[in-house]
Amino acid sequence: MQKLFKNSFLVIGMLMMCQGFAQKLTSTNPVDSLYREDQFYAGLTYNLLSSVPSGVNIRGLSGGVHFGFLRDMPINKRRNIAVAIGAGLAFDQFGQTLFIGENLNDETIFTVLKDSEVDYDRNSFATAVIEAPIEFRWRSSTASSYRFWRIYTGVRVGYAYWFRSTFKQNGNNGGQTDVPEFDRLRLAATLSFGYGGINFYANYSINPFFKDAVTTEGETVDFRTIKIGLMFYIL
Repeated sequence: MQKLFKNSFLVIGMLMMCQGFAQKLTSTNPVDSLYREDQFYAGLTYNLLSSVPSGVNIRGLSGGVHFGFLRDMPINKRRNIAVAIGAGLAFDQFGQTLFIGENLNDETIFTVLKDSEVDYDRNSFATAVIEAPIEFRWRSSTASSYRFWRIYTGVRVGYAYWFRSTFKQNGNNGGQTDVPEFDRLRLAATLSFGYGGINFYANYSINPFFKDAVTTEGETVDFRTIKIGLMFYIL
């Protein structure tokens, strides 16, 4: 997962180069009165924790990378208001202090790790999600301009096809890929806004990651996240 984050910087750099090339073509080609905007996207986020059990904090790498394609469909004559639907992938890692494991009866254990009581090197879980983003879009673009203000808001409906929790300490490395309480249906509200190629991006989990889960202390595991970062668009 960490290697994926490093490689994503290279991919996004290539996308920005492609965007510059597309902009150059736009400036030399005839004006297209039926233009569309922002068909491909790539983003990097830092994943904050929300609605977690008391004592659960970020520890270690907690971030995500996002790639995908959106079909832009203008709905007014000027074509600066549109809806868009598409498909994409999201890879996220959550480094934090909630241990996810199993007991001898193969039942899931959710335990809040305290540094004063447990010495460990890494505790995290990671997901890979197929997403269907839906956006309502406003921008200040015209058929002849490629740098403009934008505000895009919407939802993402996803399915987590891969999950893994990881715990590492000296002489003990463990991992879980089958957690019955994990909700593979992922729903999120999104917002992106900015000017030109670089845009602020926020993503909030509508539903918690785990259903009917409680910690060993009896507290409900209503684990959600707020992702904040940058989103890059290309025609």
